[in-house]
Amino acid sequence: MSLDVRVIAPNKVIWDKRAEEVILPSQSGMLGILTSHAPLYTALNTGVMKVRNETGWTSIVVMGGFVEVEKNEVLVLVNAGEYVDQINVSTAKQDVENALKTFNSAAVPKEKEEAAEFLKYAQARLKAVVEK
Repeated sequence: MSLDVRVIAPNKVIWDKRAEEVILPSQSGMLGILTSHAPLYTALNTGVMKVRNETGWTSIVVMGGFVEVEKNEVLVLVNAGEYVDQINVSTAKQDVENALKTFNSAAVPKEKEEAAEFLKYAQARLKAVVEK
């Protein structure tokens, strides 16, 4: 038996395939999902989620969101996401620098909060691609 896994960002469907296992960056730590998992709805942190299917492990960087697990269906709604294999190291480094500049120049609390989220995402992307 396997899981039906969908990872959806506002602008695209990132993953829509069956899988054997999913590991997610939840608010309380890394969360593993296998078949017959109890129903669950929880918030996600920015970080790297991993999906295992018959071809092996796939890593996806996600920018926060929510996950719902019910009846071997895993629905992951994220603000942004991309496959680690599609991230260029030099671009990721530049994105971290740009996000840090934006964060440091933000004057209004709302701008600072948004900049902090993008910085966290940029750092997660860089860490994921360096560690792969």
